Amino acid sequence: MILVFTTLQVYVLPPMPDNPNPVFALEGQRLLALEGPDAVRFAHAQFMSDVAGLGDGQWQWSGWLAPKGRVLALFALLRLDAQRVWLLLPDADPEALAAQLRRFLFRSKLAIAARPDLSASGAFAAHAQASGATIAMEDAGSIALDAGGDGGPRTLWIAPSRTGTDAAMGVDAAANAAWRACDLAHGLPRLGDDQVDRWTPQQLSLDRLRAYSVKKGCYPGQEIVARTHFLGQAKRGLVLLEGDAPLAPGGAVHVGDAASGNVACTAGMLALAVLPLERGAAAAITVDGAVVRERPLLGGLAR
Repeated sequence: MILVFTTLQVYVLPPMPDNPNPVFALEGQRLLALEGPDAVRFAHAQFMSDVAGLGDGQWQWSGWLAPKGRVLALFALLRLDAQRVWLLLPDADPEALAAQLRRFLFRSKLAIAARPDLSASGAFAAHAQASGATIAMEDAGSIALDAGGDGGPRTLWIAPSRTGTDAAMGVDAAANAAWRACDLAHGLPRLGDDQVDRWTPQQLSLDRLRAYSVKKGCYPGQEIVARTHFLGQAKRGLVLLEGDAPLAPGGAVHVGDAASGNVACTAGMLALAVLPLERGAAAAITVDGAVVRERPLLGGLAR
């Protein structure tokens, strides 16, 4: 169990696995590769983060938006070098996203393809070389990312799939549940199909992760994002909730007697919901009628 002390309370993250250090396969994490002379230029023009300003061998949080500024996919963007940009997708289908992105290739010199030959694994431990936004290149073609934050260290590896080894590793349900809970506790939404094209970056409080830019040039949805930012029109943001029993995705959230939103994603007794930024501090918050507690979002996950 991890205890995080704040000035007001002790925040208890869900229990970690009994032995949290060994490496385990991460479920649902899949890779999409953009490779070719125009990979960086194309990614910078399509995605909401400043890809051109990212150095080779670094990574950042990013996403792809609909023209109306709503998030279609949220991912870790890795700039391996000037001709290789990889997207690590925790929820989106890489094949479907690749097909959508290819519609905007025109004469760009790059290939967009899912990489089922690569798999992701994680550990609740620090890496000697991966730190912050710096990617660690390892032997045998694997790379490591620092996925840790204020809730504790985490390392995420991307490596060639090895059928025998991966099969033997099996699925550690407790470790995967703890990983997802850490994502939510740090304010990283896990967007299922029912949450796609629903929220703007500001509504998901993605400024906390430095996942979008309001200073770079045009990209899909940029006008909406910039207008909301510079006019101060963001009225809703991400809130971390904790219940006494597992919470259900899509649950109706009430602040006092007012219907205020729905649960966007869950991890056991934790949930992220998009709620009004201005609401009564003393008003009780309920999800589907059950009282829940608002918890502070942890920091340290921005890259």
